[in-house]
Amino acid sequence: MLITLSLLRVRRLHAGGLRRPSVAFCWLMALWLLLACQPFSATGAPPATRPPNVVLLVADDLGWNDLGCYGRTDQRTPQLDALAAQGVRFTAATSAGSVCSPSRAAMLTGQHPARLNLTTFLPGRPPGHADRLLSPTINQHLPEGVATLADQLKSLGYRSVFLGKWHLGGAGQGPLTRGFDAAIAGSANPGPESPEGGKGELGNAQAAVDFIDAHQASHAAEPFLLTIGFNSPHIPLSAPQRLIDANSTSFNPLYAAVVEGLDTAVGKILAALDRHGLADTTLVVFTSDNGGLHVPEGSPLPATHNTPFRAGKGFLYEGGLRVPLIVRLPGRSTPGRTVDSPVSTGDILPTICHLSGAAQPAPCDFLSFLPLLSVEEAAEGPERPLFWHQPHATNQGGRPAGAIRMGDWKLIEHYEDGRLELFNLAIDPGEQADRRADEPSRVAALRGRLEAWRRDVGARGMEANGQFSPQAWRACYVDTDVSTLRAAPTAIEMAAGLEAWRSAMQAAANEGPRSGDHFFVLEARDAKVEGRKLHYETPPEKDTLGFWVDAADSAHWDLSTTTAGRYRVGVLQGCGSGNGGSTVEISAGASALTFIVEATGHFQAFVPRNVGEIDLQAGPNQIRVRALHKQGGAVMDLRRVSLERID
Repeated sequence: MLITLSLLRVRRLHAGGLRRPSVAFCWLMALWLLLACQPFSATGAPPATRPPNVVLLVADDLGWNDLGCYGRTDQRTPQLDALAAQGVRFTAATSAGSVCSPSRAAMLTGQHPARLNLTTFLPGRPPGHADRLLSPTINQHLPEGVATLADQLKSLGYRSVFLGKWHLGGAGQGPLTRGFDAAIAGSANPGPESPEGGKGELGNAQAAVDFIDAHQASHAAEPFLLTIGFNSPHIPLSAPQRLIDANSTSFNPLYAAVVEGLDTAVGKILAALDRHGLADTTLVVFTSDNGGLHVPEGSPLPATHNTPFRAGKGFLYEGGLRVPLIVRLPGRSTPGRTVDSPVSTGDILPTICHLSGAAQPAPCDFLSFLPLLSVEEAAEGPERPLFWHQPHATNQGGRPAGAIRMGDWKLIEHYEDGRLELFNLAIDPGEQADRRADEPSRVAALRGRLEAWRRDVGARGMEANGQFSPQAWRACYVDTDVSTLRAAPTAIEMAAGLEAWRSAMQAAANEGPRSGDHFFVLEARDAKVEGRKLHYETPPEKDTLGFWVDAADSAHWDLSTTTAGRYRVGVLQGCGSGNGGSTVEISAGASALTFIVEATGHFQAFVPRNVGEIDLQAGPNQIRVRALHKQGGAVMDLRRVSLERID
């Protein structure tokens, strides 16, 4: 009878205008129905106290500022606002990555994207001439042997279903291979007037309601994990005209309509829980995979803005990382509670394991935030660091970087030149006031901790892009720096000012091949040292050519070029207060330049500097650095030398 009722529902949906299901969809539906009717078999006996159901709702590119409960006034989200009033709203939740696949991987495994070597969207962005550095090769799916949330819950008797966007592996690497009992992808772009919703959100919601109905009809005694990866509000934006018209006064009416459709879909799922009396025994988690899209990608108009935060999707500034996080579990969460403590969406898995009694994965890079859900349980704990590793340029204009947040302080390390930025988020959430020069010791300590973490998780590094074009780089990142983009009253008002940037990004991706001699990066760890004291200091808080107390010591690197050329030389140097003023020479054969070392406040507070130009010959070259005069107790610390062709 259950199979008949379920098939009748599918027929009614089809008759009502839904597109004909694909063959894959029909097979998945058949699997789902079989699971719904078969007796459940778990690998272990369920606990005496039944753990809660779990509904995990993940939006796609929804920003922190996109919901009414987070302060947005020109977009309508009554269902999610009500959920926040019934549960707990986190104001400092961040995603584990600034784009989709990394953050989704962390959410479902409890491991950091850097450990998984899944640090950008799949399949990844091909290199362009505007990229100074080449990205590492990443895994194209979750690594084998890494357990997911569905795997962790299986021994407790959970039946797990995944609906919607997966984006963690293609054919043969989908949810059914990673612990989920059933999966339905749905449609990401069924059309603006489709009954499935412009981004398939209503189709996802209907599939979720059907699962809840079927589960309660045949397996009500067993807990379930229902994960919905919405495709909304990811571009291309699509929504019915009536919703666009109803949001005509919004920053971007089309985007606001898409968000309203997502809100409606969430409401349908919550209503199904209410109808079956499951609200009190179900953990509901709503979040997003990364920050909102604040630049025009695939459209002349930016989708949204992330005010008061800087930048958006694809950036390690707060606009790219800060996401909504709403958690409801009656009896464990205090209704209407607001939590300002920094957490990560990677914390969702250990939180669910903590709540259900499931074993934590090993290793687990994140922490349970379960105690923060209740006023009675919440307690101030020690500051925990949050880390990010993004060795990639992004489609949105983001550049390769890493970051660490410790308490109110956040350090960003830009991989292109080693530049460091330090922000106090408590007083500067928009990351406008770089405090690096005021806090050199803090900069050195945080960067050392970030480097130690990278080594611990096996984070992959980057290499110089020999086909780098300084002209393309300036057009994409300097002439228009979209990380500093401020929102206008409407998206239309921003479009004209971003046309040149959009054209530059497209042109950089489409340029033809160039020779491979345009950019070199010489790392301290690769130098050959000649002398008594100078050496590469291996500890992560050092990571430099240091202990340069003997002016006679020197270091060199060997490289080869196919043609002769002139190069701009950059150094990444640090020098403690009172020790600046030494004269240093960098040479390549007969060509040489000199510069005066600048004090940076701390020997490990590194600052990138352009120090002059030298000529390289065709064939082998030896790049040598030596002190002509030592002014203080040590010459300097040197982490990197870069060579950028300029002729």
